[in-house]
Amino acid sequence: MNISAGRTGLFPIGPTDPYAFATGSTERAEIAAALDEIRNTDFQVASNIAGKEVRTGRTMAIQAPHNHSQKLGELDLAGPSETQAAIDASLDAARWWGTLPWEERVAPFLKAADMLEHGPWRAKLNAATMLELSKTTYQADIDAACETVDFIRANVKNMLDMYETQPGSQAGAWNRIEYRPLEGFVFAVTPFNFTCMNNLAFGPAVLGNTVVWKPAESASLVAHLSLQLLREAGLPDGVINVVYGTGGDVGPTALGNEHLAAVHFTGSTGTFQHMWQEVGKNVGTYRNYPRVVGETGGKDFILAHPSADLEALAVACIRGAYEFQGQKCSAASRLYVPRSLWPRLKDRLIALTEQIKVGDPTDPEVYVGAVINGRQHAKHTEILARARAEKAVVVGGNTDDSVGWFVDPTILEVTDPHSPLITEEIFAPVLTTYVYEDSDWNDVLRLVDTSTPYGLTGAVFAEDRRAVEEADAALRYTAGNFYVNDKPTGSVVGQQPFGGARASGTNDKAGTVWNLIRFASPRTTKENHLRVTDYRYPHLEK
Repeated sequence: MNISAGRTGLFPIGPTDPYAFATGSTERAEIAAALDEIRNTDFQVASNIAGKEVRTGRTMAIQAPHNHSQKLGELDLAGPSETQAAIDASLDAARWWGTLPWEERVAPFLKAADMLEHGPWRAKLNAATMLELSKTTYQADIDAACETVDFIRANVKNMLDMYETQPGSQAGAWNRIEYRPLEGFVFAVTPFNFTCMNNLAFGPAVLGNTVVWKPAESASLVAHLSLQLLREAGLPDGVINVVYGTGGDVGPTALGNEHLAAVHFTGSTGTFQHMWQEVGKNVGTYRNYPRVVGETGGKDFILAHPSADLEALAVACIRGAYEFQGQKCSAASRLYVPRSLWPRLKDRLIALTEQIKVGDPTDPEVYVGAVINGRQHAKHTEILARARAEKAVVVGGNTDDSVGWFVDPTILEVTDPHSPLITEEIFAPVLTTYVYEDSDWNDVLRLVDTSTPYGLTGAVFAEDRRAVEEADAALRYTAGNFYVNDKPTGSVVGQQPFGGARASGTNDKAGTVWNLIRFASPRTTKENHLRVTDYRYPHLEK
């Protein structure tokens, strides 16, 4: 654990270590108790505007994806008027929040990080993540606890690093830059798949911005608890205002408001493109040009060279494709493997896949839980039916919705490298394979680069260093996060800054100063110490 000293005092800068949850451990007992608490609480989640719950009476059930009968509570759905109220509250708070000394702004965030890392909040937020998102204990802890803590602390460090970036001055003048918050409000839109995406609201707020936060409806409970944690840590009312509602009910009001200063988004490529188009349509009405920051979809690859270590490759495929049901934007979704390796790799993948237990993620033996909702399950069922019809299924390929929204871990094999099964995002525990001839290495490099519109993550497996260098050069823009002999998932805050380009987003790298500076409006000041008393320059003198 590194320690940052100096202007920050002393606070740890990640990564925060996940718990092992070994049998008989304290953390195992704590998570069991927290799961019981969450199951037995009827959560009534409503929008929080200026510190007050605001209800419309339009509700939907909050349910566990892996158990239709397990209701966690109800979500009250906001509309345009609640969104406008959240904007007004954000603008009111902006008058004073961004003027506070940075120490006062970061204090509640750093306290929340400590409360989450070391106190009962860790088990509570992990348990909610397990039940609402259907994550296993280990995956939940990495997400809800470790990465949330790491993002908070990284934001503070990055802010201070940014503040220290100052221009030079000559004798007689003092030049300086003030990193102001943006003028207006930040619209943060977060996805269902990571509790730690609360960072999209938290990061801009650390810098002095005020935020209207719209979480995915399928992740409303974890968002509710994230804000509750911050408020317990002392975050003032109005700094982050949460509105729960559909994109159609919330988005137009936020995107159409003249005071929109920035969009901070993680979600689907289609939704992000629509939002950007709306910003473009409204560009003449805004007080400032809004910053648009987004991380979206991917069709992430694993490329195997004939020299690849077969067992390491197999394990990376399993972990990269199946963890959290493949519902990571970084998940391995397409595999390119040489014909010389495929028979042995295929047998190994089948054997490993058949060992995996699918079910309720609160069972410590379960590796794969349920996909997030019925709409996604229906889409995956249709895709796998098409794969079966094309005789593309190597192992798995089945779905079941009798108890929860389950999709079996699946390996597909296609002979057409441009099949939708290997070029279009699926967002399920499905890995599609294309087998190439060993002599076609250069051709497959071009194929990996050009066959999808995305550019998020990817991995090459090779023991031949020349092959690694060739892949690195050919795939320079194919992935914003590129891995050598490792799975394409699992970026760690502060170690592998995450983000991609092309149709995968703006590549502003969450948890870095590059991301944070998008939510700052620098003001340059020159203060002159010497008075000029003659307008004439020397060349004008006779």
